[in-house]
Amino acid sequence: MDNHTNNKSTICVHAGVTPDATHQAIMTPIFQTSTFVQDFPGEPKTHDYGRAGNPTRDALETSLAAIENANYALSFASGLAAIQAVGQLLDPGSHVIVCDDVYGGTGRLFREFYAKYDIEFEFVDMTVSSSQIEHYFKQNTQLVWVESPTNPLLKIIDIEAIAKIAKHKKVLFAVDNTFASPIFQQPLDLGADIVMHSLTKYIGGHSDIIGGCVMLNDQQLHQKIKFVQFAAGAVNAPLDCFLLLRSIKTLAIRMEVHQRNALAFASALEKISEFSQVLYPGLPSHPQHALALKQMQGFSGIVSARIGGDFDATAKFMQKLKVFHLAESLGGVESLINHPETMTHASVPKALRETLGISSNLVRFSVGIENVEDLIADVKQALS
Repeated sequence: MDNHTNNKSTICVHAGVTPDATHQAIMTPIFQTSTFVQDFPGEPKTHDYGRAGNPTRDALETSLAAIENANYALSFASGLAAIQAVGQLLDPGSHVIVCDDVYGGTGRLFREFYAKYDIEFEFVDMTVSSSQIEHYFKQNTQLVWVESPTNPLLKIIDIEAIAKIAKHKKVLFAVDNTFASPIFQQPLDLGADIVMHSLTKYIGGHSDIIGGCVMLNDQQLHQKIKFVQFAAGAVNAPLDCFLLLRSIKTLAIRMEVHQRNALAFASALEKISEFSQVLYPGLPSHPQHALALKQMQGFSGIVSARIGGDFDATAKFMQKLKVFHLAESLGGVESLINHPETMTHASVPKALRETLGISSNLVRFSVGIENVEDLIADVKQALS
């Protein structure tokens, strides 16, 4: 597609997708092949082997780059595979600054996998002032890794401010943009070097695909991560690439409904006495609401809340829900509820969970695209 528009809805529908040259099919075909015939040894026409490249994956990566306003995108078999590929840029003995409230799988990968290569991961609160964040940088700091909004406490981190510090220090800066989606936030435009997504979540959007990606603008950095993609081989199957291309077409419209529902849902929860705290960046009560307004174009569909009571009361509430389903993951069209302490963040050290406030009465709602009044009524019937 000629890049004649900045409208996300149009980009989502058309980017990366052109009619098939052979049959003029409107949808990109599934090139379900492991290898490609060569007319002359070592001179493939376009591709040589499925791990190195595939026309369906090419189309997906073109589409992913367009929706994130990036020069390049690389897709992977999972979000953690994408993070692992970025981790391969690190040298033994280096230092990495990570936001303290980070997805449990990301923290586990850093603490239990890369730490054995003598890489130090320092988990810090990155909602503090720029001068305080600058204090954490060391001579051997090689990467800053943040989420914004964070998982599960929905902290908003000043991406532009951290990008300026990282650039001054000549340190790579990566942002996990999964919760916001490319529709509501563009970290590369704010100065980040690398953007990562779990494609499993909003971009996939239907709870039926596992995938991940990184988007970036620097050609040299792109080549380094592309080599990891090729050499380590954690790539998507062609069918998954096809399904992700299908999902991207409705991403913009889905995100608008997720956000509209989540704002109404969070506002309703604030009026229910059984909830002692409701966390949603779109609420004026959120600690970083002003920053969210400045940095994001929307607040997405995740709402976290604390129920007055202990674990037993919290578990009973979750089991009584009928429209919300108790499950890992988020970002699908159906509404889910998650218990971070025992599910997504169970691998986080207990002391850190307690410091962060990932307590037994904290729940995380992934607000879907159902009728929001049904979602609010479901919470009320479960509480009663």
